[in-house]
Amino acid sequence: MKTPFLRREVVQIKPWTETCGQIRPLLEEQDGAAAEVHHLEITDAKLHYHERTDEIYYVLDGTGRMQLDDAEIELRKDVAVYVPRGIKHRAWGNLKVLVVCIPRGVLQDVHEVE
Repeated sequence: MKTPFLRREVVQIKPWTETCGQIRPLLEEQDGAAAEVHHLEITDAKLHYHERTDEIYYVLDGTGRMQLDDAEIELRKDVAVYVPRGIKHRAWGNLKVLVVCIPRGVLQDVHEVE
């Protein structure tokens, strides 16, 4: 019988490098959930945007900064940032973040600017 829920732990997922840094997908596109959830370790992300995906960043630990189009903001533990689709963005510093991506499919919707 298939369970109606998913449970994953960060330590169970092998990280790999993508545009933002070291990613561990906790909920992926193929899981069929309404959103994707990624654990990211960011030091120097590349400037990029998404055509179809909104993102919500929640800083779990660390400090850094984020560029959102022409604005720049401070990031620190317990800060949440909503990044609507179309906004060019990047983060840098020493950050561990949880990113919620709505709708799912964000990894096929990354458009690097740099």
